[in-house]
Amino acid sequence: MFFSSSRRQIARITARRNLSSSLSTTIVLTTETTTKSRILSSFPSLLSFEKRMRFDVRSSSFHQNHRPNLCLRRQYSSDLPSSFQEITMPALSPTMTKGGVTSWLVSEGQKVSAGDVLAEIQTDKATMEMESMEDGFVAKILIEAGREDIDVGTPLLVMVEDEKDVASFKEYVGGKGGGDDSGGSFNDSGSEAEETRKEEERVAASASASTSSSSSSSSFATRGANETRVFISPLARKTALEKGVDYTKIRGRGPNGRVTNLDVLEYVASGGVANVKSSAQQQQQQQQQSAGEFDASIYFPEYEEVPVSTIKKITAKRLTESKQTVPHFYLTVDVNMDAVNATRARMNALLEKEKDAKKISVNDFVVKASAAALRAVPEVNSSWMETHVRRYKLADVCVAVQTDKGLMVPVVRSACCLGLRGISSEVKSLAEKAKMGKLQGKDVSGGTFTVSNLGMFGIKHFAAIVNPPQAGILAVGGTRKEIVKTKEGMYKETNVMSATLSCDHRAVDGADGAKWLGAFKSYMEDPSTMLL
Repeated sequence: MFFSSSRRQIARITARRNLSSSLSTTIVLTTETTTKSRILSSFPSLLSFEKRMRFDVRSSSFHQNHRPNLCLRRQYSSDLPSSFQEITMPALSPTMTKGGVTSWLVSEGQKVSAGDVLAEIQTDKATMEMESMEDGFVAKILIEAGREDIDVGTPLLVMVEDEKDVASFKEYVGGKGGGDDSGGSFNDSGSEAEETRKEEERVAASASASTSSSSSSSSFATRGANETRVFISPLARKTALEKGVDYTKIRGRGPNGRVTNLDVLEYVASGGVANVKSSAQQQQQQQQQSAGEFDASIYFPEYEEVPVSTIKKITAKRLTESKQTVPHFYLTVDVNMDAVNATRARMNALLEKEKDAKKISVNDFVVKASAAALRAVPEVNSSWMETHVRRYKLADVCVAVQTDKGLMVPVVRSACCLGLRGISSEVKSLAEKAKMGKLQGKDVSGGTFTVSNLGMFGIKHFAAIVNPPQAGILAVGGTRKEIVKTKEGMYKETNVMSATLSCDHRAVDGADGAKWLGAFKSYMEDPSTMLL
């Protein structure tokens, strides 16, 4: 009874829709009480139909417990293969939501193997490589190189198993991938061009009709836009007329862009070159005046707009969020650097005897002392998690590195367990990879504390912004000479470095921050204690 009723319902739907039996039509029946789909009827000519249509018809004549949902579908009969895969924008870091395609390392039709690099992806932290997970052929590249702000999950390219299937994706513009009956979409140049032509004709007809009714007002607006008002002082106008100068081409430096007598004289003295408005500036001024806007750029000198990289955008966003949402407090201490300098000189003298040995820097001592202090005062080696404070058992110290593309913060893993030589080698390796844009996701993910050193730029003291979810960051200045008083009452010259600790007051109390800074100072002034 259920199937006979279903067939009668299908017959009524088919008649109402005027469906020809020659069409490839598949009728799928689903019920609310089962997840299995049953094919009730199908017509044979599936491959002869070129477009797919969908419409749902819900029935109300069936039994209350077996109310079906009838779906009539016209399937594709294109050359699209049954198996293909869309490679989407991956999340190459835990915080990545958008990315950019820096460059493609493959081309359409190229054969790739599992592990081959497909593209260089610009994440929120670094430029990373996207590798192929399977063997196949690149059928279609959907996103051009150089595009930024691409959401994670956006299709980037299409992969197929057989080389002969590559040609099927020539007009492919992206979809949901193989195996899904919703499929992708194709350019239908004939029908789209016809629809576009008809739409343009309708718009042109409506525009011509409205033009006749508003000809007087539009002509008045045109005259107002073309006749740009120029603010000029009477003396400057007189001078311009005497010199035979078109003062509308002069860029005024007075209030509201007013052309002064000095502007006219400079223009004449330079032979009509200096202080000239460019055509773009004149056009922009006309548009702003016609719209009633005030051009504040007249008070500024010539400028250029520099595009911002993805890394810089993300850094700006996170630093702004940090200053707005994280309650900062700052603690500063001066560290006697005589012991560090002496120890460093002895170590580097020993390393010079070894082949290809790298010297230890002051920053290596700072990283080691910071990691040791995090072990001594674990309250600072923590993160605010809203409902609780997370304290870490190891110290992963991030080191800020400035590059051409922006600020990078690679991580020295388990810095508390490394010696000075190991830290030195790791920091130099990460810094080199950062400047070359070769940092991987594991190099920039995580970290429990950050060190930022501007001492090499001659900076004495500065305060850094906390990098959430971390609870602290140490800002280190350069070493300087100072005269200090000894315990014996004598005065001597010593080397001093200022260090400022910025803390998230939600996770770190002021006393805990002071304890950490005291431990850091102690380790720096007696480096041998870091070996304990």
